Amino acid sequence: MKKHAVFFLIVGLLLFFAGLLMIFDTTAAEVIDRSLDQGTHYALVKQFFYGAIGAIVSYGIWTIGYQRLLAHARLLFFFFTLLLVLVFIPPVGQQINGAHRWLNVFGFSFQPSELMKIVIPLFYIKEVAWRAKTLSFSQFLKKLIWIAIPLLLILIEPDNGSVAIILATLAILFVLTEVRWTFWALPLAIFLVAGGVVAAQMPHVSDRLRIYLDPELDLKGKGHQPYQAKIAAGSGKLLGRGVGESLQKLDYLPEARSDYIAAIFAEEFGFLGVLGLIFLYLTFGYLGFYLSAQTLDREGFYLVAIFTFLICFQAFLNLGIVSGLLPSKGTNLPFFSQGGSSLISNCIIMALILNVSHAVRKEKYCKNLI
Repeated sequence: MKKHAVFFLIVGLLLFFAGLLMIFDTTAAEVIDRSLDQGTHYALVKQFFYGAIGAIVSYGIWTIGYQRLLAHARLLFFFFTLLLVLVFIPPVGQQINGAHRWLNVFGFSFQPSELMKIVIPLFYIKEVAWRAKTLSFSQFLKKLIWIAIPLLLILIEPDNGSVAIILATLAILFVLTEVRWTFWALPLAIFLVAGGVVAAQMPHVSDRLRIYLDPELDLKGKGHQPYQAKIAAGSGKLLGRGVGESLQKLDYLPEARSDYIAAIFAEEFGFLGVLGLIFLYLTFGYLGFYLSAQTLDREGFYLVAIFTFLICFQAFLNLGIVSGLLPSKGTNLPFFSQGGSSLISNCIIMALILNVSHAVRKEKYCKNLI
């Protein structure tokens, strides 16, 4: 089991360092092409800095341990819900491109919604999972109402992608914990319908769906990114243009270092390179689910399984969006895309999974001694 945990860590590091290469590749070209004042290494250093913060936070999580973290899940839930409220209050809250998703702390910005993807499952596992089979409908509904509060705040920001990801995560948790489907399917359906009604009133949502079906309807607007992403991926062919040889990163494809970084990767490394990238995420998923199957307690099993799913699901969404199979939702590619909040969140997830694995090995070792 120890070697699986080591390989799991290695896969995460491979994704991170491959992402660093692509971030430097895309941003250096952008700086040179636009004759910007900032250095070509600016984005690389920034991402590495967030990676260092993620490593420090992860060490803290490792030291605390997943059981202590679960014990304080309720406190974490209320604290991060408060942070979601603060994003709407300037000057702490920042508005970028019409969205209130960021908090500005000492010149550094981060998204509380990214960390809420971790906190909500922790809250559910601690408050509901251990007694899910015996809960009455009213008791279960009360927990869902508490969870709905941060989800509504994230929806108002707006960050529909994060809400969809959290709902998918909760649905998997309901299945894993064997909650009666009559308890959660109806409330979830009501929430989805309500969310759909609210989203339908948002022009950017309807525009994304329309452009998803036919990007050429708005090539100078919202259809530009998915259209250029297809050009980038297609021009890579089998082996790619070569490292640093992408043309789409030269101001043709916006968000080339974040949401659409996989398109630049496909252009430079080709179809075989993308297969290698997908293989890394499949390996990450296999190792994560293997570690979940080795756990000795239910809380550890739920935690490892759901966070492995969370990483793989986000990878699936991002690669689906880049390939044009899914509508754009602004989802980062885990460990790979530029983004401090998502990177720190992913580091925390890895620390939690590895901590559960370490606890299992330690307990088995103690039993063998006895």
